[in-house]
Amino acid sequence: MVIIIFYAHSDKEKDRSQWHLLKSHLNDTSVIASSFSKEVGMEKLAFAAGLFHDMGKYTLEFQKRLEGYGAKIDHSTPGAVEIEKRYGPVGRILAYVISGHHCGLPDWGSAADEASLEARLSKKLNDYSAFFKEIEIPSKDDLTFPGIEPVTGAGFSVQFLTRFLYSCLVDADFLDTEKAVSSEKAIKRGRYYSLNELLLFLDQYLDNLCAGALDLPINKKRAEILANCREKAEFEPGLFTLTVPTGGGKTLSSLSFALRHAVKHGKKRVIYVIPYTSIIEQNAAVFKKVLGEESVLEHHSNFSYLREDMVESEAEYILDINEKLKLAAENWDIPLVVTTNIQFFESLFGARSSKCRKIHNIANSVIIIDEAQMITTGFLKPCLNAVMELVANYKATVVLCTATQPAIKKFLPESIAPVEIINEPQNLYKAFKRVKVNNMGQVYDNELVEKLVNHRQVLCIVNSKKHARILYDRIQGEGTFHLSTRMCPVHRTAVLDAVKERLKSGKICRVISTQLIEAGVDIDFPVVYRSMAGIDSIAQSAGRCNREGLYQDGQAYVFWPEKHGMPRGWLSRTASLGGMVLESYDDPLTLEAVEKYFTSLYEVDADLLDKEGILAEIREQKRQLKFPFRTIARKFKLIDDNTIMIVIPRDKHCRNLLVEAENSFFPGMYARRLQKYGVCVYEKELQELFTCGALESIAGRFYVLKEEIFNNYYSKETGLLPITETMLTNDTLII
Repeated sequence: MVIIIFYAHSDKEKDRSQWHLLKSHLNDTSVIASSFSKEVGMEKLAFAAGLFHDMGKYTLEFQKRLEGYGAKIDHSTPGAVEIEKRYGPVGRILAYVISGHHCGLPDWGSAADEASLEARLSKKLNDYSAFFKEIEIPSKDDLTFPGIEPVTGAGFSVQFLTRFLYSCLVDADFLDTEKAVSSEKAIKRGRYYSLNELLLFLDQYLDNLCAGALDLPINKKRAEILANCREKAEFEPGLFTLTVPTGGGKTLSSLSFALRHAVKHGKKRVIYVIPYTSIIEQNAAVFKKVLGEESVLEHHSNFSYLREDMVESEAEYILDINEKLKLAAENWDIPLVVTTNIQFFESLFGARSSKCRKIHNIANSVIIIDEAQMITTGFLKPCLNAVMELVANYKATVVLCTATQPAIKKFLPESIAPVEIINEPQNLYKAFKRVKVNNMGQVYDNELVEKLVNHRQVLCIVNSKKHARILYDRIQGEGTFHLSTRMCPVHRTAVLDAVKERLKSGKICRVISTQLIEAGVDIDFPVVYRSMAGIDSIAQSAGRCNREGLYQDGQAYVFWPEKHGMPRGWLSRTASLGGMVLESYDDPLTLEAVEKYFTSLYEVDADLLDKEGILAEIREQKRQLKFPFRTIARKFKLIDDNTIMIVIPRDKHCRNLLVEAENSFFPGMYARRLQKYGVCVYEKELQELFTCGALESIAGRFYVLKEEIFNNYYSKETGLLPITETMLTNDTLII
């Protein structure tokens, strides 16, 4: 009798006796997945998913494949088929999880679509009966739906449960496989400071900061904010709001709340969710200064793990940290994560393992959603549903942190009432008020230009690239600058550095910008002009005015631009409502005015707050547990992803990187480093730029503006010029 030994993974460098045993892999993966879900009472379901996930490897065909013979084998479907057949409705949930553990969560779909779960559950399979000789499976009574509270509706709660279990399985599978086949990589994971140790570091830093602060009224208010955060951190986990004006020190105060609350209530980590990468970089730099680089993960598109200013003496230390951070980025297994709205919410609605792997580490965490009013309105209801699930069923504490709280209470379930951390937010607003907002009404460009040149230092923010360029061209002269997304990040950074230097030294400084300057840019003008927009945008603009309190009153002027520059669609609605609030309130930035604005803003057809119909997709066949996971992931895009980056070779460093990329076997490794030289264009714009001979392809991966015609297409003042017909049209759009 031939005894067959079944393996999960092979290794050409090792003797067959050292290959990864399949039985060990299934049992070990089950234990790891179970540990990820134990805190929320779903350990039995996760354990079962781990047992069944590689059932298809118990076939002779797959074992031959490990030896290098035969075609690729579908080893995910057998476990999905068996678990769905044996365990009823809960088995169907686990069938999604198991069938997608490599290729992503599938749609239920139809029998005609071979990638759908329905089709795969009817698929003809190889003999995998050897599984039952080695693996002891749970009884049907052991696998039941956990006691989750359907605060967002049964369908949404069940599909969210599916994603959570999927996260547990795929991360456990990755980690167990890594331990077996790449142990040198596995040992680099973990070993961080505890949250309690990080809290001690922060408390010491804040106590020293407070002790050294001048005895000024504003510093006393900042101390009150910190005291409120420390006090409310003792409260029971749930949903909180933190309403702090610009200049209130909310970055470190909110971190104090988060770490103290996490230690008090046994949370695993702190996650900061921030709309702009520029704010992330600023906040992460502060956190690293206080807590150490190895304790903080920046997870966003612009972050480069390798520091270009790294000196030889620190190279080994930094490279070790880089390796740990790269691994932590896979599943967020680190004490403090600083990430974007896009990374966070698209993970919660994703289908691929690379997106979803971190979800179980979001559970039982303290989540700070900074600038909460910036949650994309077209996805507001799905995003809030996901947040409510985390709070109600996954032991998360969520803090909505902003100076302008969105009026979302009517979208929350009755069982979840937000707690305000600040004792008297209205009084706090008055204490930090540094800017008077003036309603100018309609203003013609020539009048606006005249007013701007009468100020030595002034910022003007408008609603379109075209309007910004027109105003800049009319003013120009000494100390005049332009900012828009047509400029690559390294160009914008150089401009901002020059602007800050001129502001500090009292020189002439006039900046014409699109709204990109509104948040995340630490800059301070005595006077700001703002083209009409939503109250949240006006508040952000006012936050660039008299930021340091150097003047008794900063002045912000809001105007309706003549002829051009107004946003379209939903943004037209926000501007219209912003104008109504300005007409109705002497101070449009009071908490009362802001609440009125958001209440009016959200009094729309519900479809506008879920523009892709995500919730309808989930509800459609919820009773049959037929969910379109892949379709939802495709639809849930917080920003349009039909843009392509073109590289602007504006300096020697960029050109050298492109040469290295062209000569490299792995040009993709240069993508992150080249992002700071990138300008995003739409697909049609890219095609037109190729047609007119402006672009070349480097390393088969990067689209690059040709050096020989560089000055004809890229201005050192205003960035990529609107040469083509589509670019001219798009220049009238906001940003």
